Amino acid sequence: MLIRKSKRTVTKARIGMTGPSGSGKTLTALLMAFGMTGDWEKIGLIDTENRSADLYAETTKAGVHIPEFSKIDLEPPYTTEKYIEAIKAFEDYGVEAIIVDSLSHAWAGEGGIIEQKDKLSKTKNSFTAWGELTPKQNKMVEAILQCSAHIFVTMRSKTEYVLEANEKGKQVPRKVGMAPVQRDGLEYEFTLVMDLSAHHIATVSKDRTGLFDGLEFIPGVETGQQLAEWLESGEKIVSNETAEGIKAAWEALGQKPEKIDAQTKKLYGFPLLGITEKQGEEFLSTLTESLKDKAVEGDKESVE
Repeated sequence: MLIRKSKRTVTKARIGMTGPSGSGKTLTALLMAFGMTGDWEKIGLIDTENRSADLYAETTKAGVHIPEFSKIDLEPPYTTEKYIEAIKAFEDYGVEAIIVDSLSHAWAGEGGIIEQKDKLSKTKNSFTAWGELTPKQNKMVEAILQCSAHIFVTMRSKTEYVLEANEKGKQVPRKVGMAPVQRDGLEYEFTLVMDLSAHHIATVSKDRTGLFDGLEFIPGVETGQQLAEWLESGEKIVSNETAEGIKAAWEALGQKPEKIDAQTKKLYGFPLLGITEKQGEEFLSTLTESLKDKAVEGDKESVE
């Protein structure tokens, strides 16, 4: 069993945003995504909210001009397969930040998991129904977690009203956001979970970055910039260019390709694609020197 030192590497953000209708989840995600990427062309939005995100195109919000941006409109039925397909499409398109607005439809929308469960329960027991649907939910969550881009996921909160006293002491109703409309426990999968109030004020219920703990604030472009800076402060994972160079040198030395991960695990505690760029450059340098030595030995043999 391998024991290794932990390390924080450069990674992609997984951000959950919850709140009642009208709390500003879509706009907040757009502004933060722009703060993280610095380029509207690098942002893609998956819209299940009757194309409501279109209302922000060619507008100025919080002092920021929002031009047209790339989006995919999802129509019912809101199956997990459609969400996965849309995420993959934006990955292939090359965007750096994907906004899923909203993930609640995959759970409680038309054709979502709950509706599918209700239909299956007419002919099967609940345990069997969930046995068929849980893998679908898990595949969608996996697509989010393994996404090559930063990803923002908005979720509607179960809207409830509470009575509280106003300035005159009179009891008046106030709309509050409660638990997100998605499967229980999903929030544990994210780097950051922001809960937005009806007045657009954010608090965090989960924050692996430690940047926003205990704060009440209106998130926007600067929030995205802060988050991007924190994410980039880790060690960079080996680049594709360096990894390909390592593979080529490894095979040129007559080593079997399937043995390379075992070697990097032995040296650094990780398979090839899990080592840092610095470690990759070091390993490539060692392999390159070995190739040079091999070439010199070959020249000597040819002379003899």
